[in-house]
Amino acid sequence: MAADTVTSTDRLRRARFAVAAVFCVHGAVTGSFATRIPWIQEHADVSAGQLGLALAFPALGASLAMPLAGAIGHRFGARTALRGLLVLWTLALTLPSLAPNIWGLCGALFVFGATAGMSDVAMNALGVETENRLGKSIMSSLHGMWSAGALIGSAAGTVAAHLGADARIHHLIAALVLTALGLLFCQGVLDVHSTPDEEAPPRFSLPPKSALVIGAIGFCAVFAEGASLDWSAVYLRDELGSSAGLAAASTTAFALTMTVARLVGDRVVDRFGAVRTVRVGGAVATLGGVMVVLAPHAAVAMAGFGLIGLGVAVVVPLAFAAAGRSGPNPSQAIAGVATITYTSGLIAPSAIGGIADATSLVVSFGLVTLLTLGLVVGAGVLRSAGRKAAAAPAAPSTKTSGPVGG
Repeated sequence: MAADTVTSTDRLRRARFAVAAVFCVHGAVTGSFATRIPWIQEHADVSAGQLGLALAFPALGASLAMPLAGAIGHRFGARTALRGLLVLWTLALTLPSLAPNIWGLCGALFVFGATAGMSDVAMNALGVETENRLGKSIMSSLHGMWSAGALIGSAAGTVAAHLGADARIHHLIAALVLTALGLLFCQGVLDVHSTPDEEAPPRFSLPPKSALVIGAIGFCAVFAEGASLDWSAVYLRDELGSSAGLAAASTTAFALTMTVARLVGDRVVDRFGAVRTVRVGGAVATLGGVMVVLAPHAAVAMAGFGLIGLGVAVVVPLAFAAAGRSGPNPSQAIAGVATITYTSGLIAPSAIGGIADATSLVVSFGLVTLLTLGLVVGAGVLRSAGRKAAAAPAAPSTKTSGPVGG
């Protein structure tokens, strides 16, 4: 039997708020790290090219480690697994700033990514379990809380950088605070255990076919997201001659648009369904991409980037939710989708840069526009998972959710 049978509406609401807070903590670690990358680069004495190489290691570590999350959740239960994996992730924040050279930085970022990926799978699986029991969409707002946490972490990191604080001290303090908060919030999440006769998921395995199909939708959305976040400022500066301040504002506006859209996205999903939401979102993002490509001046491009963020904001949360309902092993499917989306986030910035070097950034964002159009065409893959969810009873599951991540 499940270790914790949640039937009370109040207890489910507390579980929802707890897992949302966990998403926020997870995002705050990412935001705290990102703002101190220049300090870390200088401390480790690495060139821009070496830094680019090192920044590929988090995605590599995450991709290799994420399949382990299901086995950990199966053995220890969802709450204990999440607690342990989240602590590893928050404490891993201290590692990159300690790296003395390129090799140490690559190793630190590999561990950083591995712990990020496993805790990410764990919290998403618990998010799906909580959503199933509540009987309404919550995954969009959970990812919105992750984005809010990233903004909070980056704001604190910006203040620390402005004050000239040593990143080792900054990250140690942040890690301790976030670890304490993570442990506190994990107490309120659902505690789900495997049944005695349930077969343990494999430690390493290829993503199931269902995850590959759903992951393709996530790939398109994350590619557009990563390209816009990393290249929108450069696009406005190089293609439209904008000032540095206006160019930077476009990136901030994009991030805020995504955060707000995710926080309110659940109401849209509950009213219109996952397929229609993704299809309309893809159309909005495609319109935004066309505006970026054809923009005669900065205001039109900024509006276009805003529409891209608005259109793709809820796609990844819905892909995770669909993966969690697509087969008998939710955590394995979620890990598969997470691996695909992490890969997309890894290759998007370099792919955009490579195409821009060979042609132009306008052509690069033409590709982004085609990928957002793919959301319109492929949104139907979420339909079968949604039907399974609707047909399933809201009673507590006896299957492990695996570790939960965002």
